[in-house]
Amino acid sequence: MRLSEAHAPYIANKIAIDLANAPFVRITHGLEPVIEKAKEVIEEDIQKERALEERVNELLEEKEDEIEFVRADIRQLFWMIKKKLAPEYGVILNKEERYSDLSHKILNELWEEDLIDYDVPENQVRSVILKAIETYMDSFDKIEDAVLEKISHYKRKLIPGTDEYELIFQRLYEEELRKRGMM
Repeated sequence: MRLSEAHAPYIANKIAIDLANAPFVRITHGLEPVIEKAKEVIEEDIQKERALEERVNELLEEKEDEIEFVRADIRQLFWMIKKKLAPEYGVILNKEERYSDLSHKILNELWEEDLIDYDVPENQVRSVILKAIETYMDSFDKIEDAVLEKISHYKRKLIPGTDEYELIFQRLYEEELRKRGMM
């Protein structure tokens, strides 16, 4: 599962809750500023990846005729180009390394903005942030499956993509997150 903007607020929320529950971290200005700062850092990372993918798509479009002529696998080419350009865009493709980097950036921002305080080694606090990211990302599929299961039991059938479906999905998704202590 890759990071997406739709997940940023939920991940940020999970980070804030986990930091607030950590006995060695003190939230100095409430949860909301922590959530906002973490969300900002996550969204910035996602924007970098989006810019990278847009550039890869541009390059593929420029060579579309040649790609078609040699019958190359477009997905494989996309990945190869993305991998090659990733360092130039500051994007880490390995998910473990990316989450670790994100946890460092979030911790640095929270500390610089004086949103948290702690008396333990930095790595101990960073590991709380990292674990929050990993926990959310690992749980996403399970949460989505639970929500889809609930929707399938509605008396009237909801049509995916409609406003009504999206609102109900969102409400059930957040309810499931609350149940799991992620919100």
